[in-house]
Amino acid sequence: MSLRIDMIWLGDGGRLPAWELGDVWPTAATPGAVQKQVQERLPSSSADAWLFWHGDLGAPNPRIIQQVMQRPGDVWHAGLRLGMGGQPGLMDCVSSTWMLSRDPDEKIEATSWRLSLRACLVKRDVLQRMGSVHSQFLTLEGAGLEMGLRFVTLGVLTRHIPWLIETDRLDSPAAIPFEDELRFVYYRFGRFWTRWALARILIQRSASAGQVSKFWRRISKDPMPQSPPPYAHGRFAHENKIASARVSVLIPTIDRYPYLRTLLTQLRPQTVKPLDIVVIDQTPREHRNMDLANEFRDLPVQFIYRDEPGQCTSRNAGLQMLHGDYMLLLDDDVEIVPGLIESHLQNLAHFSAEASVGVAEEVGAGPLPKNFTYTRVSDVFPAGNTLVSRHALEKSGLFDLAYERGARADGDLGMRVYLSGALIVLNPAISVLHHHAPRGGLRAHKARVITYASSRKKLTQRHLPSPTEIYLAMRYFTQRQVTEMLWHQAFGTFSTRGGKLKKLAKGVISLACLFDTLRKIRKSR
Repeated sequence: MSLRIDMIWLGDGGRLPAWELGDVWPTAATPGAVQKQVQERLPSSSADAWLFWHGDLGAPNPRIIQQVMQRPGDVWHAGLRLGMGGQPGLMDCVSSTWMLSRDPDEKIEATSWRLSLRACLVKRDVLQRMGSVHSQFLTLEGAGLEMGLRFVTLGVLTRHIPWLIETDRLDSPAAIPFEDELRFVYYRFGRFWTRWALARILIQRSASAGQVSKFWRRISKDPMPQSPPPYAHGRFAHENKIASARVSVLIPTIDRYPYLRTLLTQLRPQTVKPLDIVVIDQTPREHRNMDLANEFRDLPVQFIYRDEPGQCTSRNAGLQMLHGDYMLLLDDDVEIVPGLIESHLQNLAHFSAEASVGVAEEVGAGPLPKNFTYTRVSDVFPAGNTLVSRHALEKSGLFDLAYERGARADGDLGMRVYLSGALIVLNPAISVLHHHAPRGGLRAHKARVITYASSRKKLTQRHLPSPTEIYLAMRYFTQRQVTEMLWHQAFGTFSTRGGKLKKLAKGVISLACLFDTLRKIRKSR
């Protein structure tokens, strides 16, 4: 297929490179010049994609650019190779231990929003619907980071392609002016988090009060850019390979036979039949139902009984018994529709992904958060509604036994799948109904007694990080990022949902408990 790719040539506008794939427009390497060029050229453009390229890298290779266009994604860049890893530093103050804040290896193809416009390929449709850089930034590096985060959080599949550039030279970290870091936070997170970041900077004595005041006055005068609506992906095309896909299903259970019976019943009419089903039953012997296997002998189901409960050892034992090319992870207290497996497979095929994540409609919890209502790169990996390829698991490993009786085992596995380079796509159309059974699961280990949602409803409840949640943060993030996360958790106890009187009462109670909150967090750490 012949592709048309127009190029914005950044830097010295002297001799332009020969470019057989489309037009070349010389542009100064400044946010204002790039924004103006895009605004002028984009309305009449018929190109499939636009290539942003800096002259310092030499001429781009048309063959490589065309190959990149065939890779999964909507935007492809070499930002991590060009020094954008870990930038901007102020991100640590507002989104410290977010999965996508942890950079994959700069030498592998992986999801990353830290793009550099020095080597970046963008589908024309993405530029038309999501916009380009903002001219208020002082540097193209700062503007590119804001653009990349805007893209990935609003549904644009943004991928780092190290072989987009042919040079073996890896750049040192990009120098982002503090004003651009602050503008990045202001544009992407808003006034509250900008003030929070400035307060943290003052506490850490990274800047003087005079400097902070000067930058705040300058930034706060910027008109807040309107955020575009989420990027809508095309409808799925029928894939012949879906019907023949070999899918295995893993279900751990503890003392939840009524829920488990419902789930197994709903696996019978699946439009794509599972190759095999393994149920890891950790119910105590005195409550164990040994007749359930006979009740579902028409299904390719195998029951494995374990006397010692543990979510990670159980799931690992089950995964090693499954024979499929794809593993569907389900909780025992969910309900599913007949097309669940097929929808996951369509999601994988449409985006050439290695893991498909659905959502859980929680009974009595109200509507889903806004960022769970559109298709995007996933920053979660729920063991209750995820389909992952065997290949991705072989690269990433199984469940970490450190989480045997604690929360975030699935988050840790998801982090390793992401860091391996696998594309993980969340699709809200792939939904299960989650009952939050009153017993079993992590409740059997007295974990996750107080949830984030419950703490926002009740005045006296505090959602504090568990040792395993802190372990997850310490495993993948810097000491500074972990510290910022814990401060977020401490001050998050002041948050509640409701009227002004309820919020005031929550604030008074949380203030009175603040010393105890900090003590408990320190103990968990």
